[in-house]
Amino acid sequence: MTLNVLEAVREAAPDATVVAVASGEVYGPPERLPVDEAAPLRPQNPYAVSKASADLVAGFYADAHALRVIRARAFNHAGPGQAPIYAIASFAQQVAATADAGQDPVRIVTGNPETRRDYTDVRDVVRAYRLLAERAEPGVYNVCSGRTASSRELVAMLAEVAGVDHALEASEPRPNEVLELRGSNDALRAATGWEPEIPLARTLSETLAWWRASPAPGRTAAPPPARDRPPRS
Repeated sequence: MTLNVLEAVREAAPDATVVAVASGEVYGPPERLPVDEAAPLRPQNPYAVSKASADLVAGFYADAHALRVIRARAFNHAGPGQAPIYAIASFAQQVAATADAGQDPVRIVTGNPETRRDYTDVRDVVRAYRLLAERAEPGVYNVCSGRTASSRELVAMLAEVAGVDHALEASEPRPNEVLELRGSNDALRAATGWEPEIPLARTLSETLAWWRASPAPGRTAAPPPARDRPPRS
């Protein structure tokens, strides 16, 4: 899909700006934290490999065809309406379903609760994409908050918002799991003036409220174990 879009731009709109969104997962296990755009790509799962491939194709079209391509590497993002295949949405869905059913403590199924990821509210992420398209020069830019939270911390914060105690049911760590991934957003800030505006606590509170307002059918069954999966682009 990335290749087709870039080829179409090359043929029909070579002066257009393309924001090609990849993922912070392309970096894999970091040599140092925070990870900046110069870090090597070491994807550790098929999703990350696909994103790294698309990112490299975008860079190729910028180099070979002089297209105006901005490569955004977005770290984890979340917010109201996100599908529960991702960590925060899954945790919020579980807290909403079990708390509203009167369970206290609520039982939350997680992946490895100690993994740490760099979370940004999706509304801040979309604003970053818009600013990159309008203001940035072609290049690579991390889109991230520069701070991390563990799954254990996320569940505790959601349970506190709901006013209930909680119990974790954690699964075994996945092979090649990256324990912490935290990005540097210095390049993005310098190019656009972007700053994250929505704190993690608000993202969690509004995501939980969204799930509590959702119709009960379809959210009462316990979902499969949630992982710190990278965001879709």
